[in-house]
This record gives sequence, structure tokens and C-alpha cells, in this order.
Amino acid sequence: MPEPAPIPLGRSALAALVELERVSQTYPLSTARLGAALTDRTDVVFGLEEDGELLGYAILSRLPFDAELQSILVARQARRRGLAVALMEAVIAQAKAWKSERLLLEVREANAPAITLYRRMGFAEDGRRRDYYPSLDGAGREDALLMSRRLDGA
Repeated sequence: MPEPAPIPLGRSALAALVELERVSQTYPLSTARLGAALTDRTDVVFGLEEDGELLGYAILSRLPFDAELQSILVARQARRRGLAVALMEAVIAQAKAWKSERLLLEVREANAPAITLYRRMGFAEDGRRRDYYPSLDGAGREDALLMSRRLDGA
């Protein structure tokens, strides 16, 4: 069976997004933030669904000259299937369609699988935000790596 393809999600996906965040994240995005992403005209939310279940999503925001990946998540049971790559390809295609110059993102410095994915997809580290995220173990803070990829001609 072929892997699901990313599709833009609408308001009806809010409950599924909230539940995926709740079961997958130590610090889940709020219902208000997810709802805003589904209704804001400068955001697009791509989702991956299989058999009526939301397996993953990505939120992309349009900025004046750039686009920014706000969030990306694949359900634990659906990882290692290439779904994050599919979501990133949809995000990159949308940013290019918007004629964005760069695609920006930030990632926890300890999230080695995500950093590997981003580098493989052409992102480079631009800097860091010191002590940006609460640590996943609740003891202290951790840096965010700032990464970007040029989109013109890429």
C-alpha cells in the first residue's frame, strides 16, 4: 500500500491535531495555537492521514520574504516510514509556490533525528537561541538551533 500524501487540513482536523499533540509531545501546542493555524490565511497545515487516522502534520507560516516551519510531528507508531520527508517536501513546495526566498525553522539541539533530516533536505545552521526550550526531562533549558534553506533556484 502506498504511503499517504500530505494534504492541506481544514478546521475539521482540529480535534485530531490536538490529540496527536497530546499523545506525542512533552509540551504540546495549545488548542488555540492549532486552531489559529487552521484558520489563519498566512498559515497552511499539511496532514498525513491513513485509514481515517492523522499520522502527522506540518504547520507552515508565510512571512513577507520567507516562510517558516512552525511545527512538524509524526506519530510515534508511524515513524521511520519517510512521512517526515513527505511533509517537508510539501512544505518546501508550498514555500516555493509563495515565492519565499528562504525556509526557516528552529529545532531543539538534542533532536538529532530532526537535525539529520533537515540537513539532508538542504538546511544549514544559522545560529542558536540559548536556553530557548524547557528541557524534556524538566531539569533546565536547552538551546534551539536556527536553520534555513534558500529556495530561489533550489
